Amino acid sequence: MYHSRVWGGRRLETMMGRTLPDDQPYGESWELSDRADCQSRVVSGRFAGRSIHDLWLAHRVEVFGEPMAGHPSPRFPLLVKVLDCADDLSIQVHPPAGLAAELGGEPKSEMWHFIEAAPGARLYAGLRRDVTREAFEDALAAGEVAGCVHSMMPAAGDSLMVHSGRLHALGRGLLVFEIQQNSDTTYRVFDWNRPGLDGRPRELHVEASLRSIDFDDFEPSLHPAGAPNPLAECGHFRVDRLDPGGDPQGRDGHARIIMPLANVDWGGVVVETGRVAIWPASDGPAPSVTGGAWLEIGLP
Repeated sequence: MYHSRVWGGRRLETMMGRTLPDDQPYGESWELSDRADCQSRVVSGRFAGRSIHDLWLAHRVEVFGEPMAGHPSPRFPLLVKVLDCADDLSIQVHPPAGLAAELGGEPKSEMWHFIEAAPGARLYAGLRRDVTREAFEDALAAGEVAGCVHSMMPAAGDSLMVHSGRLHALGRGLLVFEIQQNSDTTYRVFDWNRPGLDGRPRELHVEASLRSIDFDDFEPSLHPAGAPNPLAECGHFRVDRLDPGGDPQGRDGHARIIMPLANVDWGGVVVETGRVAIWPASDGPAPSVTGGAWLEIGLP
């Protein structure tokens, strides 16, 4: 499910071989989604045609495993995307769990795995070490927020965990796989003074952003390519990178959920780069994955 964005581009088409609906700039492909207005459906296997929501409600233990039987979420708890950042995203924040309901939103922790980074491409995450809340608010009034945010230059294969409350923005030139909580709440604090696709400035959420930002979150570090697993881990998911021959151990009773970094063969089915495939928990041990590397997405 493709979503046009003012910061999007065409690499979903030119690099990943997707067929986009029209000539608009597309920033997001939602690969696994259980949103009321955006439902993923199974394309092959015995559950072909079923929505992810149906699997979560009616076949939860069969597909996702006994450990998920008591999960409190009424929907599948993760949202998985591919992001094509042809321009800078807004500087933004997602509300922390303890505040989200009061603000009318949903908490969102997410992780980024960088597939491509153009020369000079940057990301922004957390505050610079010397920035206080007062200094941030002064910079916001002056339209100089970017100078308050810690910036990094990621390389392909790097990853970053973005907890709720962490100020952040992806920069132009990045192609990213994103695994996140099932939430679509984003508070924009600064949007580079640019117009949206309709020619008008996009809405900002300054008050909600200031209440959500963790002002003690300074200068986080990337998880570099080649460093040991996990790439990211929180109370909602764990993400590992695995190569052929590196099937995970110790997850009996759970579904296997993978997102290939290059085309793979899994039990005789070709799973293309960036797609999501699930091996149901009730089917027993999954066959080995062959071909390219992949992200292994684990539920808690």
